[in-house]
Amino acid sequence: MGRVVAIDGHNLALQHGTGVATYARNLANSIQDMRWKTWTLYGAPISPRTPELLREIAFFDFLGGASRRRSKLSQTLAWAKEPFIAPMGYQAVGIPLTGSVETRRFAGRLPRESEVFNIDDLFHIARRYFQRYKKFLEVRFPNPPDVMHWTYPMPIKAAGIPNIYTIHDLVPLRLPYTTLDNKRYYHRMIKGCIEGGDHICTVSEKSKEDIIRLFGASESDITNTYQAVETAGTFDRKSQRETELEVEGIYGLAPRSYFLFFGAIEPKKNVGRLIEAFLSTRLDAKLVIVGSLAWKSDEEMKLVNGMLKQRPSLSKRIHIFDYAPRPFLVSLIRSAKAVVFPSLYEGFGLPILEAMQLGTPTLCSTEGSLPEIAGSASVRVDPYDVSAIAQGLRLLDQDAGLREDLRIAGLERATTFGPGQYREKLLDMYQKTF
Repeated sequence: MGRVVAIDGHNLALQHGTGVATYARNLANSIQDMRWKTWTLYGAPISPRTPELLREIAFFDFLGGASRRRSKLSQTLAWAKEPFIAPMGYQAVGIPLTGSVETRRFAGRLPRESEVFNIDDLFHIARRYFQRYKKFLEVRFPNPPDVMHWTYPMPIKAAGIPNIYTIHDLVPLRLPYTTLDNKRYYHRMIKGCIEGGDHICTVSEKSKEDIIRLFGASESDITNTYQAVETAGTFDRKSQRETELEVEGIYGLAPRSYFLFFGAIEPKKNVGRLIEAFLSTRLDAKLVIVGSLAWKSDEEMKLVNGMLKQRPSLSKRIHIFDYAPRPFLVSLIRSAKAVVFPSLYEGFGLPILEAMQLGTPTLCSTEGSLPEIAGSASVRVDPYDVSAIAQGLRLLDQDAGLREDLRIAGLERATTFGPGQYREKLLDMYQKTF
């Protein structure tokens, strides 16, 4: 009989995708490919007393971006009850998926064939409870799954079953100036995951090394599964010519005429130095940036915003898009001259794997896990050295032979992180906890 693995839907519920949301979706799909079942636990603001049909409607309304509006009195009463209810834990309630609601627009955000559960405002309650009592909030399911796999560190524990926590990286501690996290809270929570959890999952040897070094964790209690991503064969069914026509028609970009960066615009991603390097090269190629503005994005974009005021013509060289739907992003990757990702630190670095899997040359940094993931299939640069990034861009722009070598090497390197290898690592990890 197949096992049941529950995961959280914290990042899956976000309006725009994140790397952790991609991780959670691929994790759930990989578990189902093992012929096991998955459950997904959300924290939508839906009362457990809501009738089933309205519960289903409210859940997809929440995924669509609606927010519950409570009166100040109602909110005050809810917060007043928390200290009495939270220590006893919370019971998950099923969200019926009857087909009453048209859900095709959420196909890319929901794990396929997963049963859905919910606890009203779960993740906010858990944070408040941990801040107040320094304890993990307990949750229960009507019929417990075999294991609870939290896809991101959070101060919650499923009662009566093994709990696995994925720690993608320790960037808030390694590069504290690049995140808004409360570092004391974060340190305490990670320590709680390691000491109170049954196993730790991580996504690179670099992250595993950091967890052991900073927290003294036992190597036997940590499994590096790496990651797999469903890009090739999922969104790339269009021919190369169709892809190029799509990019030209929607974005006005000729094939192989641009370098592409995609990801959140925040200090860790190093977009500011990338822009400096690009402008210094004076290449004919364009720089395309696809990413939402995050913390300190104004500092990262200060140079380009200032230059655009003085030289409006630069808008023809640098194109910035807040968001691209997944199918269009894949088309942008496939048509790019190269994907450039000189991040200061990554626990894994999905953009590099996605680009390699799609046969697009890459440039990455020498820091964090990126050398481990890219191997020799990428141009590597010191992310703190603008001139080194610029030199990397020139190499990729001017050497067609190098780009072809990287394309072939990247496709080969990407097979290292295939779905089969990923499922084997997951199975080995889960068997340690049953």
